[in-house]
Amino acid sequence: MNSFQFLVALTASFGGLLFGYEVGVMNVVLVMDAFRIFFKFHNWNGDGLDEKGQPTKDKANMMYRDLKEADNKATLEGLITSSFVLGALCGALMATYLGEKYGRQRTIMIGACIFTCGAIIQGISARHWAMIAVGRLITGLSIGCNGVLCPTYISEVAPAKIRGTLSSCYQLMTTFGIIVAAVINSIVWYYTNVKPDGLGQTRNDIWKEVSNFEWRFALLFQVVPGLGLALLMCFLPKSPRWLCSKDRDEEAVEVLAKLNAASTSDELVQSELKAIQEDVAATRAAGSSSFGELFSPVIRRRTFITFLMQLFQQWTGINVIMYYQSQIYGEIGFTKFMSTVVLPIINNFVNFVSTFPGMWGIERLGRKTLLVIGSLMMMVFHISTWAFSTQTKNSKTWQYLAVASIFLMVFSFAWTWGPVPWVYQAEVFPLRVRVKGSAVGTVSNFLNNWIIAFVGPALMKAWSTKTFLLFAAACLLAWVYSQFYVIECKGVSIDEMDAKMAGKA
Repeated sequence: MNSFQFLVALTASFGGLLFGYEVGVMNVVLVMDAFRIFFKFHNWNGDGLDEKGQPTKDKANMMYRDLKEADNKATLEGLITSSFVLGALCGALMATYLGEKYGRQRTIMIGACIFTCGAIIQGISARHWAMIAVGRLITGLSIGCNGVLCPTYISEVAPAKIRGTLSSCYQLMTTFGIIVAAVINSIVWYYTNVKPDGLGQTRNDIWKEVSNFEWRFALLFQVVPGLGLALLMCFLPKSPRWLCSKDRDEEAVEVLAKLNAASTSDELVQSELKAIQEDVAATRAAGSSSFGELFSPVIRRRTFITFLMQLFQQWTGINVIMYYQSQIYGEIGFTKFMSTVVLPIINNFVNFVSTFPGMWGIERLGRKTLLVIGSLMMMVFHISTWAFSTQTKNSKTWQYLAVASIFLMVFSFAWTWGPVPWVYQAEVFPLRVRVKGSAVGTVSNFLNNWIIAFVGPALMKAWSTKTFLLFAAACLLAWVYSQFYVIECKGVSIDEMDAKMAGKA
């Protein structure tokens, strides 16, 4: 692998950075006082809390605002958070048409511009949940579209022997984006929510706004990675497979030469070009593809595997943790500072670092093995999180054990179920239906992500930490699915895959 191939894969993976920042920013924004008051999740009469989060009348000991929760807080929180995922669902459906008509590279670039527009709408939102929800829906359109096309684009420019590792870059950049969001916005939260002005002073209008700089800055900062990706994609080549499918073979061979740091007449370049041309010719001979073809005898099993894999990825509970982790830590008993600043940053760092073992294991151990190991590990740590959380009132030790279990659950996810579904769906389908098959997986991911994001606040309010038992049960089902239904695709050619999926091998 040469430096240009790595640069292309890394730049395309920045689509994951946008996704990660969007996930990470909402965890902090949702606990920013100004945001809660502005959208009427809470009201504030001027009372304060001490360092441990207990009500106090002593102004000298006041550290935080003592906000009172509104009855519809869980519903509004779910609507605003999940609107992003609803947009992503629509974006994944659009990706099929746009990716085939305009190409992967150009569509990713357009998606980044759409993301930027959505970020601006969020940051300048009026005082009604509908406007910020629309802004998040627009950013979701971009993320859904790029969620299909970025891994596909990477798989089409990467050498076959490290295809899985490079496709994992999308997940790596997603986790990195979450860290960036956590660090930047935790600093903003600290300087705007600790000892704010007005503590201990009676407010006649309990719904009156306070300074909204904190959450507007956090959301508008998304413009930076959005424009960055759009500009970087201008310098990347079009997919050689897409070029061949449009009879632009001369351009395709030039791209292949650049990717392989060789001349257009080089044997390796000509060999890769011939393989792509043969694949495209076979696709054309069979006629144009349709979504119905995903359910043909040869392909339908991989369609069901991909759909269910992304479904189970969401029902592991990972995004309830990532979207609402500050509130979970508060429920366990930690202070506001620990819940909002320290623990999320540690957790997000664990998530980022844990992706590297996955990039190693996905080629050494295989896709199926990682899924089997990961589902069992996550089940165990969900159960232990619930068990430890029932004892947190007895000792701080139990609080730290509960948080350690959450961190270990995130570790278990990040190196197994985090990268594998994206890699699997990008490589398991024939070129003829690759974008459509990838779209089915991405739609499944965002559909279930939307359900989780919407019901998450209500689940946590009604069941508290018992919610982890629900996710433990889902992980058990994910293990059964992985063990007995998933077909390993590591190092398997498309012809061999056809035979395996049809039950002939």
